[in-house]
Amino acid sequence: MQKKRKQIEWIRYEQDEVLPKPYGQLLQAAEEGWKKAWAPYSRFLVGAAVLLENGQIISAGNQENAAYPMCLCAERAALAAAASACPNVVVQALAIKVKNLKKKLTQPATPCGACRQVLYETEQRQSGQKITLVLQAEEGPIVVLHGADTLLPFGFDSSSL
Repeated sequence: MQKKRKQIEWIRYEQDEVLPKPYGQLLQAAEEGWKKAWAPYSRFLVGAAVLLENGQIISAGNQENAAYPMCLCAERAALAAAASACPNVVVQALAIKVKNLKKKLTQPATPCGACRQVLYETEQRQSGQKITLVLQAEEGPIVVLHGADTLLPFGFDSSSL
């Protein structure tokens, strides 16, 4: 039997700490993304913003549907918009900002399983170049992770097909 261990590393910035400039701009764009959200059922707004290698930032908000499985997460909406607008341009970072209209959130939320898989495959498509994830709630600390495998350590990709 062989035992292996995977450690997950992240950086936590308190709200008043200096965040690297592109990440601050990306969080602002993610907040603009939640303003585009349609969440009449959950009242949980998610904004996502993608920073592309060419410097372009694309944001999106979650889009709910009464048939919940048909909802579209902000993360996947932003990644799809970026892939459509700028095919073959590397995604460097993705910021996710959340707001609950029923109560104030102070801890970031992580992407759902489907979004983790899409992030993982996006990295595979861009020759394994990692995507930095920048997470924050309406207020509170900012968490920065490097690479989708920090959230999905055993991702499923085309090599399994």
